[in-house]
Amino acid sequence: MGISRREADDLIEHGHVKVNGAKVTLGARFEQGDDITIRNQPLGASVAFEFLALHKPIGYVSSRKQQGETQTIYSLLPEHYHHLKPVGRLDKDSSGLMLLTNDGDFAYQMTHPKFYKTKIYEVSLDLPLAPLHQQIIGDHGIQLDDGPSQLVLERVSDDRKDWIVTMHEGRNRQIRRTFNAIGYTVTRLHRTDFGHYTIGDIKPGEFSIVEKQ
Repeated sequence: MGISRREADDLIEHGHVKVNGAKVTLGARFEQGDDITIRNQPLGASVAFEFLALHKPIGYVSSRKQQGETQTIYSLLPEHYHHLKPVGRLDKDSSGLMLLTNDGDFAYQMTHPKFYKTKIYEVSLDLPLAPLHQQIIGDHGIQLDDGPSQLVLERVSDDRKDWIVTMHEGRNRQIRRTFNAIGYTVTRLHRTDFGHYTIGDIKPGEFSIVEKQ
C-alpha cells in the first residue's frame, strides 16, 4: 500500500520507523542492506488492515490536530491506533458512529457516492417540521450551494421535532445545512448506522474492533 510523504513523516515522527532496530528521525539516511521496519513489520511486507467502530461523543473534532481547547477523537484511542484515518467525519457538535481504518480502498468504497452506502441519523430540530417542508425535503430536495440535498425522513415524535434521517451521500454538514436552508436548526445529530455497520451497544467515547464488510 502506498503512502504519501506526509503520512511517511507522521510515521517517523511517532517513532514507528526503525532502521536496524533503532528509531529514526526526519532526514535520516539508510544504505542498501539495512533492516527497515514500519510498526515492527519489514518494509515491503503486506500491511495488516485494521478497522475500528468508534462512538464519538459531542465536543470532539474528527481530525488529528487539536483545535484550541477542543480535543480530537484520537484522544479517545490508544496511541497504537493513531495511524488510522476517519472514514467520513462528524462535526464537533454531532455524535455517533465513526469508522477508522488504514485501508484506503475500504475508505473510498464507504464514502464515494457511487457506492450508495446508507447512513442513518437521529435528528432533533428546534421547531416542528412542517408537513410541506417534509415533503419538499423527501420528494424534491433542497438546493444547496454544492447541489441538491434529498433526505428520507421518518417521524419519531408527535411534536414533529424528532426524526430518523436516511441519506446516501455525506457532504460536509449536509443535514444541518439542509434544514437550516428552510429555517430550522438541528439541535441534535447522532449517527447510528453507516453501511453494514451499526453503533449497537458501544458506549460514548468507546470503540470496538470490527471486520471489513
